Amino acid sequence: MLLDVGDLRVNYGTVYGNLEAVKGLNFTVEKGESIAIVGESGCGKSTLGLAIVRLLPPNATYGGRIVLDGRDVLKLKKGEVRKIRGTDVFMIFQDPLNSLNPVKRVSAQLMEALAVKQRRAGGSLDDKAAHKDMVDGLTSVRMPDPDVILQRYPHQLSGGQIQRVVIAMALLMKPKLLIADEPTSAVDVTIQAQVIKLINELKKEYGMSVLFITHDMAVAYTVADRFLVMYAGELSESGPVGKVVKSPLHPYTTALVNSIPTKSRNEGQLSAIPGSPPNMLSPPAGCRFHPRCPRVMDVCRTNDPGNTMMDDRTLRCHLYG
Repeated sequence: MLLDVGDLRVNYGTVYGNLEAVKGLNFTVEKGESIAIVGESGCGKSTLGLAIVRLLPPNATYGGRIVLDGRDVLKLKKGEVRKIRGTDVFMIFQDPLNSLNPVKRVSAQLMEALAVKQRRAGGSLDDKAAHKDMVDGLTSVRMPDPDVILQRYPHQLSGGQIQRVVIAMALLMKPKLLIADEPTSAVDVTIQAQVIKLINELKKEYGMSVLFITHDMAVAYTVADRFLVMYAGELSESGPVGKVVKSPLHPYTTALVNSIPTKSRNEGQLSAIPGSPPNMLSPPAGCRFHPRCPRVMDVCRTNDPGNTMMDDRTLRCHLYG
């Protein structure tokens, strides 16, 4: 097991009160496994990713455990956390342009990644060998003319090229866990397909574990081995991709699957989930999805459903409690 998240709680202290962004989350990631974290905007997906690398703002507080390769990230000192970033875990952020320094050439930024890796390994950096590694890294992400790309600044690259540069940086660091936070949201559908294909190929080639954060279940279906569906900071349903998509059990998962556009939908009608996600400063009592749930019962309005295990799935719903 590479990652073990247990009873994770993340709270933000705000001027309006306490905001519970993640509540009692439990899941694991095996070595070489790919898990997609899916859900609507504001459900806590990005907070979860940033919590794993300890990059949340100062007003955030943590509870529970995040055990990465045998070490609890939440118990590490700041200097120790910095050492695991890049080598143990690498995060690709939602906006690729903000991932790179706009005033440095691509070569300088990839060189910095190599320098960090060599320094932690206790070795020295050879310029000729480093240049070869950078060219090989860009070539491995299917980047044409890598020597030309190395001399360019981020603003001279397209969104898809920047995303490939960031992935190449991750490969140079060779992390055990790659966290990709909406890596396809800022690119067009053609580049989106290329990025998804690239992540799948690199996962097989390098044996990396992947935590893929997205609101798009159709995209997640092409990347992940397992789904973890989140709603309002909590787990709704988790299980193998095929089972969750073909036979969703939780009403929220069912609504997400039904909202995926398909060629067979009559007259182009799309199914929408009524209502909006709750205000996380004052979430509803009981099941947090009950104000929008078509199968709501009286117990849903007052009692927290808790987690229920059903074969290879975990559910948070009174229908199965």
